[in-house]
Amino acid sequence: MRQVKGLKLVAKAKKNSAFEFLGESISPGERKVIELEAAKLYTHSPLSIPVEIINGKQAGPVLMVNAAIHGDELNGVEIVRQLINTLDANKLKGTIIAVPIVNVFGFIHKSRYLPDRRDLNRCFPGSEKGSLASRMANTFFSQVATRCDYILDLHTGAIHRTNLPQIRADLSNPETLRIAQAFATPVIVDAPLRDGSLRSEAERLGIPVLTYEAGEALRFEPICISAGFIGVQRVMQAIGMLRSSRKKLPTPMIAKSTSWLRAESDGILRTVVTLGEKVEKGQVLAYISAPLGHSEIELNARKGGIVIGQQTLPLVNEGDAIFHLAYFEQDDQEVEQVVEEFIEEVIDADLEPLTTGQIHSPS
Repeated sequence: MRQVKGLKLVAKAKKNSAFEFLGESISPGERKVIELEAAKLYTHSPLSIPVEIINGKQAGPVLMVNAAIHGDELNGVEIVRQLINTLDANKLKGTIIAVPIVNVFGFIHKSRYLPDRRDLNRCFPGSEKGSLASRMANTFFSQVATRCDYILDLHTGAIHRTNLPQIRADLSNPETLRIAQAFATPVIVDAPLRDGSLRSEAERLGIPVLTYEAGEALRFEPICISAGFIGVQRVMQAIGMLRSSRKKLPTPMIAKSTSWLRAESDGILRTVVTLGEKVEKGQVLAYISAPLGHSEIELNARKGGIVIGQQTLPLVNEGDAIFHLAYFEQDDQEVEQVVEEFIEEVIDADLEPLTTGQIHSPS
């Protein structure tokens, strides 16, 4: 950057233009809530997906942050709420498309699935003439997802399963890898694209997508929510939507592979390891016993790794997936240390407190 008479000449920021969306025009510096009609109930009452557009004063990329493609995965809903309530359109470069609840049917019924029992995240890009799930997928994909330059897709584990905060992404795309590292969860899983998922279909159009996985369905979990909120902000800084922070980002560990350890018997499960913990080959991770405890078997790790997911329900059948283990090129002790530092950083972050389910003690 050249200087004239001791003054720096700073390139003037390019002004943004109006963002056209579903027949609405959102001016630079404006935000607007728009209802995307997704389907109708049996009563013919319309059921819509709430979308908030925040159009920055200055030009920049279009980022979608969406949650609850599986209707019972709630941590992402709170992440989106916190995000849109902290953004100032006058200081934003580019446009945010915030979609806290994609699967409105599932959300209403506290269910992962749609009424036709289909998984919406296996139905993209969808079809105008297909099933209910296929039609909803088509509406959302064609009218919302294709408008984006980047997508952050927020998830949790399925019901009775919990996940360590992690990013799943196709790291063969250099830009996807860059923003995955910027999100800076302790673990990044280089996950192959799964047909029918939002991530796979958007990536095939050249749109980098991160899937954030953290916590359990039907819960608000403060660490998972805070980690996701911080990660979204970091990605926005990395792609130029927010002013960059001078704080050095932690270095995530990239898992070279993962596998599930399954129950070898039916019974009652007692786990003895936790998320983020390093385990050694042959280590006892859990015990499965009969109700009276007269018979008991050990569930042992087949190889060393880090626990990134596990079942929370203590009742198991033979073959149930109990522990999700990730394997790294780095030493497992180093990965465990990264996880511990990450959790400490999130706990120390000065973020909006969550009081759901807590008892207030009067002063």
